[in-house]
Parts: sequence; C-alpha cells; structure tokens
Amino acid sequence: MSTNLFNPADKREYPSRWPLCRGKQIFRVIDEYSEDGTEELLSVSHITGITPRSQKNVTMFQAESLIGYKLCQIGDVAANTMWTWQGAIGVSSYAGVVSPSYNVYRQRGDIYNSRFLDLLLREKRLVDVYHSLSTGIRPSRLRLYADVFLTIQFPVPPREEQDQIVRFLDWKVSGINKLINIKKKEIRNLKELKKVIISNVITYGFDDKVPMKNSEVKWIGNIPAHWSIRKLKELFVSCDSGAWGDDVTNDVGTICLRVADMDFHAFAFKNSDIEALTKRSYKPEVVDKLLLCKGDILLEKSGGGEKQPVGRTVIFDKSYDAVFANFMQRLRVDERIANYKYIAFLFYSMYNHGRSWYYVKQTTGIQNLDLHSLLSSEKFPIPPRSEQDQIVLYLERKFLILNNTIDKLTAEIETIEEYRTRLISDTVTGKIDVRDIEIPEYEYVGEDMVGDEIESEDTEEQEDL
Repeated sequence: MSTNLFNPADKREYPSRWPLCRGKQIFRVIDEYSEDGTEELLSVSHITGITPRSQKNVTMFQAESLIGYKLCQIGDVAANTMWTWQGAIGVSSYAGVVSPSYNVYRQRGDIYNSRFLDLLLREKRLVDVYHSLSTGIRPSRLRLYADVFLTIQFPVPPREEQDQIVRFLDWKVSGINKLINIKKKEIRNLKELKKVIISNVITYGFDDKVPMKNSEVKWIGNIPAHWSIRKLKELFVSCDSGAWGDDVTNDVGTICLRVADMDFHAFAFKNSDIEALTKRSYKPEVVDKLLLCKGDILLEKSGGGEKQPVGRTVIFDKSYDAVFANFMQRLRVDERIANYKYIAFLFYSMYNHGRSWYYVKQTTGIQNLDLHSLLSSEKFPIPPRSEQDQIVLYLERKFLILNNTIDKLTAEIETIEEYRTRLISDTVTGKIDVRDIEIPEYEYVGEDMVGDEIESEDTEEQEDL
C-alpha cells in the first residue's frame, strides 16, 4: 500500500493491513522549557538517535546555561529541525533538554511501541520524505517545521505486531552487532599497534644500542645522543589561522576543510567524496592567503569534547585547491630542518600521550589550544634530516600493511552495517513479515561504540567550523 500519491519523493509502501494516520492524529507538539537548566543535555543525531551529550564526542558549541532549553521526557520524539532531512530524529530513552530550536513531539495515547517508533522514524524512505518537505536555500539551511511534519502519514501496525518486530530485530541485530564488535576490536588493536610503533621509533630510532641521553621531553624520555631537541616554533616557516568571515553567496566556491573533515592522522573522507565537501565563496585575498600546499600540516586548535581533546593533525596531500576553516591552524614546516611527515608523526605521538591537555583552555563549552604556549614551550626530538627520511620511510612501509588491513576490516563492517540497515528497514516497513517467527533465547548485544571517532553534530553554530 502506497502512502502519498501526491508526493513523488514518497516511495514508501506498507502492508495493506496497516492503517495510515497523519502525524497530527498521532503526535502533539511539546513546548516546555527548563526553568533552572539542571537537566541533562541530549544530543539528536542521524547516526545514534538521541543520547546524552556527555556520552558523545561532538564538534559543536555548547551554551553556558541550559535555562530556556526545551524539555524532552522519556518516550518523547525529538527532532533536530535543521537536520531532520538527514534522519536526526528519534524517540528519547532519557529525560533531559534539547536545543530550543528543535521540535519535541509526544504521542496522543499509547499508539506505538517506543522502540518500534524510533526505528520507523529513522527509516530511509521516511527520511527521504522529510528531505522532500524541508525548506531552505541550501542543504545547511533546510528545515522541517512542526506543522509540515504533522502532515506526514505514518503507518500504525497492530501493537502486538510492533512488539514482535522489536523482538525479532533485537535477536537478529544482536548477532550482527556481535560480528561488527569483533571487527571493531581488531581495528582498535591495530591502531594501538601503530601508536606503539611510532612511539618506539621516535624514542630510540632504529638502533637501541646507540648512546642515549635525556631528551628533556617528558612524554618522550631518552633519545639517541646525536639527536637534537628543538622547540616547535623553530620548525615552521609560517603558522596561519583559518578563515572566519566568509562571504558566502551560494554553494559554489573554494573547498573549505573543517575539523569535521579530520580523522586521526588522516582525512575522514575519500577522494571520491570531493563533491560532498563544503564549498564557500571567499574574497580573493582570503583564498590567496589560506590556499593549502602539499605538505601543510593542519592542526585542530578548537573544538573537541570531554572524551576527545583537541590537537589532532593531518597532512594536506590533495591535488585540488582548498582552504581551511577557523578551527584549524596551518603549520608549514621548514624543510631545511625537518621532513613534514616526520613532524606529523611526532604530533600524532604527542596527541596519543595526552600532551594536548596541557595546552587546552575551556571556554563556553569548547576547547581551545593555547597555540602560543604550545609552540613556545613544547619540544620535539629531531634526528638528522637523513635519519628523519629513513624513519618516515620505515613507518610508511609498516603502516601500509596495517592500514590495508584496517581498510579491509572497515569495508567489511560497512557491508555488514548496510545489511543491518536493510534488514531493519524491510522489517519495520512490513516487507518482512515476522508475525509467525519464533524468537529463540539469545544474548542481546548492542553495537560497541568504544573507540569510534568524533561525530560532528551539525547545527547552525557548527556551520563556521
């Protein structure tokens, strides 16, 4: 049974035995606000649904006070108005508050199993409907307002069938999650091995029998006697902050890399993802000043979260023109002194040893690196240039094998996750009929989120990052 013949973007089909009801028959808008700001701040994500913000690493501003934030009770539906079109909506298992610009809805009676409703609201074909009904001049400005959301038709399966769907998916998804968790653990172990390899090489070099000396760098310890110690500021020919005031006219312009595009010692996107990167129209003088060159090191100077301090670095190694946003700092290495890849490995090791915390200042819910202190005080062990080149070559060869294994495991996880998404979608829309399936005893397994990287929760405040 089709849902809406008047919206070409609505491709949903549900069993004819499931009645359809408009949102206004099922939900009512809740506009209740915190009076003292003591409630838990909740995050609404298209990836994980609704979770306490304290449990996540997000790159966004947080207000100093939560007074006036919108209340959200257990069982309420919360939708990130700006990103509902991407699926940033769900049913809350927590009591707390969300941004006052978000929408909160409550069921008119006990119509849905909350778990079923949460899965239904984030089902891809329904998310496509949100997208088609959202309004705005460009993707980052699209909004789905409450009056429009309440016009959407939603399926209402019998309650006992909803309960069975939840039981079936818990059983099936547990087995899938178990496999994913095993592969994620393998990836974490490989990443830890990379940290150990880097730490060993930049501490001892290749020969642990050469004379050693105290490095004067607490997180390094002893180093070969013929290595020197240099302050960070001595290694760079320039240090530039990213763009703040951008003259945005449309979606066409120069690629602007943001902290959301960073992973650990690598970019979080593939070359094939170029079209999805943020593009902005800048003044010519801004582009001239901030245009990246191959070998530039980008340092995350602001952002982070309680579980993830700032200080990540990545080497710009792309062939296309790009500039960088204000939450990043460009460090251009003096090639007469150092191999930029060697310095990037040192930054990576410094980050892994927690040195970033020593230079972090917390302001208005966001972390900022004290760059002056970092560059003036922090020291790095510097081997002769020829030895740096050897170390880089050695590490690249080692990491080629490890990274290929990580990429293979990551691809396997993506394939399994696609299968899980399709299974959930087909089941929650009734394409798979589970009414007569007997659910055996099983151990419930959730997806292991430990070790996952920073998630960027895009909001209006995030747009200039």
